[in-house]
Amino acid sequence: MATMADVARSAGVSVATVSHVLNGTRPVLPHTRRAVLDAVEELGYTPNTLARSLVTSRTRSIGLAVSAIGNPYFTEILQGVEASALEHGYGLLVADPHDDPAHERTVVQLLHERRVDGMIVAPSPDPRALLAYLGRHAVPAVFLDRLVDVPRDGVPRFDQVCAVNAEPAARLVTHLAGLGHRRIGLVAGRPGLSTTRERIAGYRQGLAAAGLPYDERLVVHGDSEAAGAERATAALLSLAPPPTALVTANDTMTLGALRALRDRGVSVPGGIALCCFDDFAWADLFSPRLTAIAQPGRDIGATAVRLLLDRLAEPDRPARTVRLPCAFVHRTSCGCPERPEPLQEGPSA
Repeated sequence: MATMADVARSAGVSVATVSHVLNGTRPVLPHTRRAVLDAVEELGYTPNTLARSLVTSRTRSIGLAVSAIGNPYFTEILQGVEASALEHGYGLLVADPHDDPAHERTVVQLLHERRVDGMIVAPSPDPRALLAYLGRHAVPAVFLDRLVDVPRDGVPRFDQVCAVNAEPAARLVTHLAGLGHRRIGLVAGRPGLSTTRERIAGYRQGLAAAGLPYDERLVVHGDSEAAGAERATAALLSLAPPPTALVTANDTMTLGALRALRDRGVSVPGGIALCCFDDFAWADLFSPRLTAIAQPGRDIGATAVRLLLDRLAEPDRPARTVRLPCAFVHRTSCGCPERPEPLQEGPSA
């Protein structure tokens, strides 16, 4: 088995230089770095990660604690985290806290005990135990998708990254209002989550911008899951009069809402118009095709890794909160006619 000394001899450099290239501990000239990496490839050298961690106190691993890993949106986030982590030479340990504060505290401790260099967490609705553990043990951490409350002094304690939520939710409401809808229901997410609060706030902003009153009966929590959204949609349909348009606040709740509408024989958009948060992969395969807000899941994951690596490199830097824009994807479930695809120009002769 090749050793670091073998790599150094093959590349014509010192063992220390090989170490700096592999560990990123000091800048190395590009041609030297290339020679070392070529020697690593040629000799099939595999670094001894355990030995390196004993010397550097780093394991080159990141813990990721995200609930609802099966949710397509969080799958995109996971893919973004994994790709960025691997690009920077980090492995990934993944756990699902199941949005349960006690379980969240447990899995974060287990990840910490496995000596991950830092953690990326989508916090539960009640992250007090999580925050206490991370703070007590000074664990470098980044929160993604769901933000934690800023302390009274206004200075965040952890880096955070998420999509913009209020403005896109308002955009869906004003779009539906522009189509003539006056009773617009909202299937909101789990209470306590920042995404839920912000999307409800955006819903209300959209109503205000359209000159429509807010009716609390038109906002029902679907608890960020399909079964909850099915119940919430049924409750909205039982109102007198029921809403003529519906906004669902995440992709799994959209599926639950569609199931409730199907079971009651309510067509989309003929019986009710529908717009949703999250543009999952098959949103344009439904009939009608779903008008949606597309969140940048992969970019959120990659940004979380960048924030964490910046924190590891500079532990005392001020904490940052990064917001990434969403995109409005206009299709036909809102009641608009199908738009023809623009003609693609062929190559010029």
